Amino acid sequence: MAKCLVIVESPAKVKTIKKFLGSNYEVAASNGHVRDLPKSQMGIDLENDYEPKYITIRGKGELLASLRKLAKKADKIYLATDPDREGEAISWHLSAALGLDREENAGRTSRITFNEITKSAVKESLRHPREIDMNLVDAQQARRVLDRMVGYRISPLLWAKVKRGLSAGRVQSVALRMIGDREDEINAFIPEEYWTMDAVLSAPGDKKPLTAHYYGLKKQGKKAEIHTEEEAKSIAGDLDGAVYRVDSVKTSERIRRSPLPFTTSTLQQEASSTLNFSTQKTMRIAQQLYEGVDIKGSGTIGIITYLRTDSTRVSDEAEASAAAYISEKYGSEYLHEPNTAAKSGKKIQDAHEAIRPTDITRTPAEIKDSLTRDQYRLYQLIWRRFAASRMAPARSMSTQIRIAAKGIKEEHIFTLSASKPVFDGFLAVYSDEEDPEAAGFVSLGRIPEEGDELRFLDLHFDQHFTQSAPHYTEATLVRAMEEQGIGRPSTYAPTITTILARRYIVKEDKNLYLTELGEVVNNMMKDAFPTIVDLNFTANLESLLDGVAEGSVKWKTVIENFYPDLDSAVKKAEKELAEVRLADEETDVVCENCGRKMVIKYGQHGKFLACPGFPECRNTLPYYESIGVACPKCGRDIVVKKTRKGRRYYGCAGNPECDFMSWQKPSAKKCPQCGGMMLEKGRKLVCMDQECGYVEDRDE
Repeated sequence: MAKCLVIVESPAKVKTIKKFLGSNYEVAASNGHVRDLPKSQMGIDLENDYEPKYITIRGKGELLASLRKLAKKADKIYLATDPDREGEAISWHLSAALGLDREENAGRTSRITFNEITKSAVKESLRHPREIDMNLVDAQQARRVLDRMVGYRISPLLWAKVKRGLSAGRVQSVALRMIGDREDEINAFIPEEYWTMDAVLSAPGDKKPLTAHYYGLKKQGKKAEIHTEEEAKSIAGDLDGAVYRVDSVKTSERIRRSPLPFTTSTLQQEASSTLNFSTQKTMRIAQQLYEGVDIKGSGTIGIITYLRTDSTRVSDEAEASAAAYISEKYGSEYLHEPNTAAKSGKKIQDAHEAIRPTDITRTPAEIKDSLTRDQYRLYQLIWRRFAASRMAPARSMSTQIRIAAKGIKEEHIFTLSASKPVFDGFLAVYSDEEDPEAAGFVSLGRIPEEGDELRFLDLHFDQHFTQSAPHYTEATLVRAMEEQGIGRPSTYAPTITTILARRYIVKEDKNLYLTELGEVVNNMMKDAFPTIVDLNFTANLESLLDGVAEGSVKWKTVIENFYPDLDSAVKKAEKELAEVRLADEETDVVCENCGRKMVIKYGQHGKFLACPGFPECRNTLPYYESIGVACPKCGRDIVVKKTRKGRRYYGCAGNPECDFMSWQKPSAKKCPQCGGMMLEKGRKLVCMDQECGYVEDRDE
């Protein structure tokens, strides 16, 4: 009979850990949470110090009964749920649900944690049992209660205002606002014209031509901006027949430091950019690698450490193992004093480690046959990043060349940057995105010397336009949320998954866009609940939750300070929304089946036309709202349309005969400069013809 019972969260861990511990241990799984707030009501006693009312989750009764039987037979019970706040809370709920917190069970129950599922880590955790950390539990309780309050008080307003089935969440609403604000920024952006000029030259003794970039006038000593083609032609005219001579050559060593090992957010970002994984897919595969995979010759074993972390710390054992591996494989010159800590304004849960392989000697190539394709690609990314983080910086020689060109009236300066690798360092195993500092560097054969005359081959100039900030992708949204202090490692992927599932946003070519439904919800939240969707307020709330986890803030105090303001905002919104006409809007479109006038309704994909005779008549039609502007191609109405995934654009009602479309809203006002169509961009009207470039303020 087993003397010890170990309870983990996931069934996938049971077999692995059982193998490590032997016959004296019984290992069972809770299958995640066992208690939660009820779905049918808020489940928080507002009159009794905001006490949560936890109930057993439906369908978990039999599992809990089985765990109670196992617990009765055991001399010692170890709660081994995940090593984060949520895992701590699950252990606390298990203790209560199984009656392990009763006085007669004192001393029988302990909490253990491990950051990796390996034999040494699991056995080491058993040597250091502890009590449940109520500070971590309370931090998770506070998060759960705050999220429940926001969801259960605000969601009914969305049902009344828009349609049933919508939801508002404390973090998801802020993420939605961030995407909406970025779209507003892009829509308001007005491109500005600029020109670049390059001289193609040949150095003595070097067959490969050099391309030098125009910098400005030598006497001004600063970089010049070329705004128009006329300015570019004027400079080119002054350079006609100019002699190009090397003015100065400066060489210096450039050091590129090794990257930090992965945290949850940086893993999601890198997997998105290099593997094209969604945040949800990254976390799902990382969970598999953490819980254990069947490795030929080793059995089932966890091959990466815990995947939800904001720490870049590495254990002493892993540090020593990495140093030994790198020295043997690459040489001692590749070893580096570890770059241990990311600079961050927020507290890091440093009981955790960075995401790393549990054994650096277990190379991706060695275990490739034991992994699926996606598991292999993600493990390879994690392995390479960790190995690189323990290696020496890459070094190169950087050469800055200034070239003087004596023109007819002025002396001009062109510049050229060259780079030559000296020591590859960590780049021997890992190269992430192109080094932003190395942009514009070229490789030279012979470095020209000061005073060398360069033979002129060609001079060309190109037109460019400034670009707006890009749309968020899942990766860049995670990075922005982390930088702003919105959410925590465990919440990034679920937040994005939720707003995608609710169709508040859509993903096209990696980019995230607001749908019409998302725009309605976002605007309502900003108008009625500005504090809830305020980035600084949400980040401050996360800091308070960190304070609860550290024991410096009482969790009920956070709730007491939050709920009265939420309650007031909801009551105010209910009063104002009561005055909104919620009846379906009737149109002039006649139902072809029964003759009734069709009405506008909201559906999963936004507005559509429906027959008011439902359910007798089930006729529906797409709804295209006219904006009162004529198509510049055929003269028919321009209407609001949506892509297949729900992104809004403006197209001709005569489609497919007419192919006019615009992402920006067309204006009825014509361009006074060229007579073309004008588009609304924020507070400005801009000519649709970029070559024209006319811009004016828009009448509000």
